[in-house]
Amino acid sequence: MKIGPKYKIARRLGAPIFEKTQTPKYALSLARKERNSKGRGKPKSEYGRELIEKQKARFSYGLTEKQFRNYVDKSLHEQEPIQKLFTILESRLDNVLFRSGLSKTRAQARQTASHGHIMVNNKRVTIPSILLSEGDIVSLRAGSINSSLFSEVSERLKTVMIPAWLKVDPVKKQVVVNGHPVYVPQEHVFDLGVVIEFYNR
Repeated sequence: MKIGPKYKIARRLGAPIFEKTQTPKYALSLARKERNSKGRGKPKSEYGRELIEKQKARFSYGLTEKQFRNYVDKSLHEQEPIQKLFTILESRLDNVLFRSGLSKTRAQARQTASHGHIMVNNKRVTIPSILLSEGDIVSLRAGSINSSLFSEVSERLKTVMIPAWLKVDPVKKQVVVNGHPVYVPQEHVFDLGVVIEFYNR
């Protein structure tokens, strides 16, 4: 998926939605922009605010509009659409690789999976978008484990914040899905409740 100029998109949406914009330097530039733009421009409409939240979520996970819309459509049929949408987004293989620390970014995770470096339940996979379930085991392919692509994994696993629903073995460089992601709005730069409202129009 071609995203475009990430700093420009993040500034337009007013949130550090890409890994490269989650730095102190970017936070300072965003704060400076907010100070300079106070009192300028028209307030956004409800539709405009909902659109921004949708774009924040979509860009955060690096999805095309079609992919994101498909996930939303699946969620709208559930009793708890917000939680269902979050579960789908978080359960993608590329996201699990990123959340667990096996990949530095979601973009790198997609490339890693696409090139066949990843095993799920001891089977080689090449589709970054497959959805994982509780009990699934994600590991590096034996032929890839010593690749320079994963040279920093051991150090990264010591510092990355692992979600409670994932269990990581730093020695084996293996991840086990041992639960379900729970959506807590305050922990994210986007509001999936507003996203659902956008598509419910």
